[in-house]
Amino acid sequence: MLQDPHAVHEQIALELWNAKNERKAIPPISARYPEFTALDAYAIQRTFRTLEHKNGAVHAGYKIGATSIAIQEMFGVDQPDFGFLTEGMLLADGACLDPEWFISPKVEGEIAFRIGADLSDPRTTAADVLNVTTEVFPALEVLDSRINNWDIAWVDTVADNASSAMAVLGEAVPFDGRDLAAETMVFKSGGSVQTANGSAVMGHPAESVACLVRILASFGEGIGAGDLILAGSLAAAVDLEAGTTVRASFGSLGSVSLSTFSN
Repeated sequence: MLQDPHAVHEQIALELWNAKNERKAIPPISARYPEFTALDAYAIQRTFRTLEHKNGAVHAGYKIGATSIAIQEMFGVDQPDFGFLTEGMLLADGACLDPEWFISPKVEGEIAFRIGADLSDPRTTAADVLNVTTEVFPALEVLDSRINNWDIAWVDTVADNASSAMAVLGEAVPFDGRDLAAETMVFKSGGSVQTANGSAVMGHPAESVACLVRILASFGEGIGAGDLILAGSLAAAVDLEAGTTVRASFGSLGSVSLSTFSN
């Protein structure tokens, strides 16, 4: 048992925050503290978030990760996690990114939700989420691990803000009850092409958002009105390389793209 868990949590959060800002990865947390639980990991993330907010970041919403089999298998995790989003992490469609902003970036295609009312009930369902969804967006999430070589266990990615870095949002689509589980996505990066449906995300991406609410409720928290929620990747993440264009094209939600500078 840690002699002073709070001090250790603060130390690791500061390590992660410095790693993000200096773009220098740190050794895996799970290897140094094998006794860490989910509560430790989320305590570190909350301290990480506090550091961000103290330095001018503005809350924008949340992301939920590891919601599809493709992502769970890719990163060797077996349950969803969540991280926070800030306004500075959100970019408009067509954004051009510099790979030097990141340590080892990856990108994935997602559906994002704009939530119009507070949600904090531990019994929240997908139907509850859809009832208060005002808009949905095609989205690309840029992942980056502040852990060496993506050598992550579940505790590592949770502490590291669910390995989140940025998100690029396409044009908002007013939510009209369309079937998001049946929504198709074609995800292209360089010569790589993947196809998937919204149902790849926990059967329905709104179920992913409901799962997030239930997790937040266990901490006495919830989603706030106006929050943006990234519901999780429909397909496997790909490396974000210099000089490439990445595009996710959806059946009815339109498309979203980003590009990167060449080195």
